[in-house]
Amino acid sequence: MAKESRKMKKKEEKKLINTTPLYVLLVALFIAYFAFQGYGSLSLIIGSTLFFVIIATIALEIANGIKEDGITKNIIEIVLAVAVVLGLWYGLRFLLHTSNPLDVVPSCSMLPVLQRGDMILVQGANQVSIKAPIVNITEDEFNESFSSTGTEALQCVAYNKTQTSIHISQVAEPGYDIGLLRTSNGTSAIIPASAQTGVVKFICGTVPVTFTNGTVVEEAATVGIGIGNRTIYGDKNNSIVVYQTEPQDLFYQEGDSYIVHRAYAILNASGSYYTLTKGDNNPGLDLQYYNSPASMADVQGTVIASVPYLGYLKLVLSNNFVEPTGCNYTTGS
Repeated sequence: MAKESRKMKKKEEKKLINTTPLYVLLVALFIAYFAFQGYGSLSLIIGSTLFFVIIATIALEIANGIKEDGITKNIIEIVLAVAVVLGLWYGLRFLLHTSNPLDVVPSCSMLPVLQRGDMILVQGANQVSIKAPIVNITEDEFNESFSSTGTEALQCVAYNKTQTSIHISQVAEPGYDIGLLRTSNGTSAIIPASAQTGVVKFICGTVPVTFTNGTVVEEAATVGIGIGNRTIYGDKNNSIVVYQTEPQDLFYQEGDSYIVHRAYAILNASGSYYTLTKGDNNPGLDLQYYNSPASMADVQGTVIASVPYLGYLKLVLSNNFVEPTGCNYTTGS
């Protein structure tokens, strides 16, 4: 009897927690998360719930493993799994010559080429391997032009000016003109293109923007840049680069520690190289929104491949629940 009682007790101790309902809930939450990304607070609630369910599922699977195989074997399995992951990570770092070979697209600024949540494979790069036109400038020109990027910006906008007021819009509505809006130390004014003083001169125009509901509008945008006697237009064949932002950049202050954008041009400032970048789905270059040109030291590499959806796990685990602006439209060239 005692022997049978011990067997029954041991069997009860090893009774595993059924995690199937949690996996069903995970699938349902992921589907709901994709379906309601653009719904602000609802997306936040679903994303937060998804985060905690993932953590709970992992914790229960570890608890089941300990019950079934014992804590020693479970620790060994976890250590081996971590070792395999680290081995793959450092192997990719070595093969691709970059400190960050795998990353995730966090926004919709590269639509339609890259979607939010895409996992990307990144290869180390320099000014030679990045496909983009290289323009030579002096170190003095660079310092004079980009010393105030944190306080001044030039953006292409649509505007309607009357005797008493001026209305600014990104959408080029009928009767609106296209021009440059200079914002400096909190004050804004429309300026003529000839009044630009930096080494990079922005050329404004319009591009079609198609919303998910089928509506198409014309939007004011930067359609090219001039540097010295050279004019450069955006080229969708240029490399897509991943770069780290600097603390003084607006992107950094908004929480984006890294950016996945296309190289527009490369500045060779007396032997020091900097990349001018732009999101395909953005109206202007990153430079036009209080961001410094990315130095080659900040460029982690170029995107060589992408896999849809796999990056959403990282977005959820990093509390990046809410879909950013720009995901409900695609900008044409």
